[in-house]
Amino acid sequence: MVNKGIGPRQLGSPIKIKQLKKVVKQLEGASKMHAGQAKTIQSYIDSTPKSPAKRKDACYNKVKARYDVFPSAYASGAIAKCRKVGAANWGNKSKK
Repeated sequence: MVNKGIGPRQLGSPIKIKQLKKVVKQLEGASKMHAGQAKTIQSYIDSTPKSPAKRKDACYNKVKARYDVFPSAYASGAIAKCRKVGAANWGNKSKK
């Protein structure tokens, strides 16, 4: 049987960190033997790097500045169109 543990990509996710913190609380309350396991998991949680805040792309910022009601269906469509043509070209009229 193969041990299906937490993979390297899943370790830094906020959901997994939250679940690990819950396990640490349960292990600390269980017994002295499990307290050592709780310390190990807690040290791992503390050593994992925090994920940086995600920055919004140029299309998001351009569309948000243009539309009064955001988010809306119109704004979402505009973001999709902007990403399709590129932020530098979006909003410029083409010469026909």
